[in-house]
Amino acid sequence: MEYKFNEGAILQELKQYIDATYEQHYAQEKIQAMEFIDDSGFSEGFCLGSKIKYIKRYGKKGTPEDWRKDLIKDLHYGIIMLSIHDNKSWTYLFY
Repeated sequence: MEYKFNEGAILQELKQYIDATYEQHYAQEKIQAMEFIDDSGFSEGFCLGSKIKYIKRYGKKGTPEDWRKDLIKDLHYGIIMLSIHDNKSWTYLFY
């Protein structure tokens, strides 16, 4: 596939970033912090709030490389939110 906007390389970079988060301090326990947040019932608000945080911060804190990292973090929380969405029971909406 020939991507017009470098999507292949960016997706690979995003995967590498996500893989690295599993090696960081908050993933060293039996469960990740995000799993605890999800189990506590706060995952949707946490993910959406984190996305807002990183998008609003873009261009305002640090260097252009830091701004780019904020975009990667926003994408990661978007992926987590997709998983939450996909695992949610939507049947209650149809009764």
